[in-house]
Amino acid sequence: MEMAGGRSRWTATLVAVVVVLGWLVVGGIAGPYSGKLGDVATNDNAAFLPADAEATRAQNLAAGFVERETTPALVVYERTSGITPADQERIRADAARFAELPGVVGPLPPPIVSQDRQAVQVVIPIDAAEGEQIGAVVDRLRDIAGSDRDGLTVDVAGPAGLLADLIEVFTAIDGPLLLVTLVVVLVILLIVYRSPVLWAFPLLAAGMSYSLASLLVYALAKNEVIKLNGQAQGILTVLVFGAGTDYALLLIARYREELHRHDRPWDAMRAAWKGAAPAIIASGVTVIVSLLCLLLSSLNSNRALGPVSAVGIAATLLVMLTFLPALLLLGGRWAFWPRRPRFDHADPRTEHGIWGRIAGFVARRARTVWIVTAVVLAALALGVTQLGATTLGQSDLFTQRTDSVAGQEVIARHYPAGTGSPATIFTNQAAAQQVARVAQGVPGVSSVQPFSRQGPTGSPEVVDGRVQLQATLADPPDSNGAERAVRELRVAVHRVRGADALVGGFTAINVDTADASTRDRNVIIPVVLLVIAVILAVLLRALLAPVLLIATVVLSFLATLGLCALIFRHVLDFPGVDQSFPLFAFVFLVALGIDYNIFLMSRVREESVRRGTRAGVLTGLAVTGGVITSAGIVLAATFSALAVLPLVVLVELGVAVAAGVLLDTIVVRSLLVPALAYDIGPKIWWPGRLSRTNRNGDRAGAEVERAR
Repeated sequence: MEMAGGRSRWTATLVAVVVVLGWLVVGGIAGPYSGKLGDVATNDNAAFLPADAEATRAQNLAAGFVERETTPALVVYERTSGITPADQERIRADAARFAELPGVVGPLPPPIVSQDRQAVQVVIPIDAAEGEQIGAVVDRLRDIAGSDRDGLTVDVAGPAGLLADLIEVFTAIDGPLLLVTLVVVLVILLIVYRSPVLWAFPLLAAGMSYSLASLLVYALAKNEVIKLNGQAQGILTVLVFGAGTDYALLLIARYREELHRHDRPWDAMRAAWKGAAPAIIASGVTVIVSLLCLLLSSLNSNRALGPVSAVGIAATLLVMLTFLPALLLLGGRWAFWPRRPRFDHADPRTEHGIWGRIAGFVARRARTVWIVTAVVLAALALGVTQLGATTLGQSDLFTQRTDSVAGQEVIARHYPAGTGSPATIFTNQAAAQQVARVAQGVPGVSSVQPFSRQGPTGSPEVVDGRVQLQATLADPPDSNGAERAVRELRVAVHRVRGADALVGGFTAINVDTADASTRDRNVIIPVVLLVIAVILAVLLRALLAPVLLIATVVLSFLATLGLCALIFRHVLDFPGVDQSFPLFAFVFLVALGIDYNIFLMSRVREESVRRGTRAGVLTGLAVTGGVITSAGIVLAATFSALAVLPLVVLVELGVAVAAGVLLDTIVVRSLLVPALAYDIGPKIWWPGRLSRTNRNGDRAGAEVERAR
């Protein structure tokens, strides 16, 4: 027997060594790709709209009116005391140099002087075929224009200036975000484990997960199987480290329990893997399938985020269920030093004193607890009315004041704010004059001019029997006022018989994006809920429990939105949230929030089989309370790392996921769910067999647990 045990121990050690070495080789190959994701990311929003959107169809027609499609940059000069002759000479010299730059489509239109003579703007068409290199062209424009001089301010704005600022933000994601995420996870692991050794295991496994995910995403994006943008790239980083650390905490906690019951680490790990793996796999599959539901989106930006994040979670699952167990097996008991678990058959609840007391409180006041927590969450949910979902204006996109924002503010002070980004109307030639008259009468439209290659005085350009009209808007092109004007403009020109009119342009793209976001929210949210319900029903072998769990998570989601509305408005002073925010927040909060209920209820079911439902609820809460709370804090902290990025959309998503996960962890999973399950009792497993067995034992066990 001793020889057999020795051989078994050495075989287990050899297997673990082979697994670890194999993964280290994979890590050596995959590691460099985490720094290469920016090379295959596309941050050009032009192709994000569906093909049948009106703005997309208008954009296709626009291609026929120009030799090359362009994206305008607006270089705006301002002197509040009035533009001087020296300023005009400088502007003319700058314009001549602008026209010579590679990527600029000449000849440039003449500089436009404002009516108050305090500003001049130069419109610079940049070849749209430059793609992300538009950012490099804008950088050269800024170099030529130089800095403010003797009271003359210079800024580069317009669609090209905004795109350049966004590209600059996204290309800087890798380093700062990864560093902040690593530091956050390291600090929390040191606090949780209070060990100079153990923190390295989950952090090393999370790093391996990120390397593998980066390799897979890079390969898929390079071969155009999936699309990667800066937003998805940033979320991939925090998602892999957050979810990976969560899975690691759950497995390590179960391993510690089993080391008290088994003398050999191999036996303990085998038992821990069998106990924790189903919950981890169910959690991972839930998140993956929920994220893949974003493929139902009509927006390419949403469709890009789903597969990228799903690949990250799949890579994390694979690493955490193979590489991490092998590391822990090699570490044995000494990895937990100085709090090494002994082989003493101790009840796992003895290490969870505070959570045992919380379980006792839940048992004594179950109905009161779940009613009070539900009422509090419902009260928070009322804040949703202040959320203010809208399309964020250019000045609201960044947490810092960028050059393009400053330039747009100058334009708004001295010109019709829509100058440089007009709405474009395409109409049949015979109805062009009538369409122009109707468009001119729309509130919010400053002027309407036909497009001509010869300039404002030339004859209108006709392509395939169609004419292009350019409607300059009174409000900034990314404002709510401009969007209202475009909606009214569409209604007006669509009524002109025989015109077959279409309205496109920068503002129209924002309008269609907002409409597509609303459609996506109405389609994807019910599908995600249905998918999660099916997974929970299979895992828990019940129907009532999944329905109740989903109800608690949805309530938590609404409460989180209400809380975020208060934070964004009264603490961070944000003007609102982007149209895409509710959908992204839902997918991440519900998919990740249901994780903690899966971790809890899968253990509750396991204990209910042995002890009865009510005793099983209290035991499950006591033994998982610490690890799930730690996991929630880790995930909340990693998503909070998005706050280092100067983009309001990502900051809002980070705050929402952090707040929602903490709400799920501390209130929903710790109080609402266990109290509700305890109050309902065995019927929670309806219609499964467990709902009809051990009811007498359940009552007896509950009395014992209540007295503890």
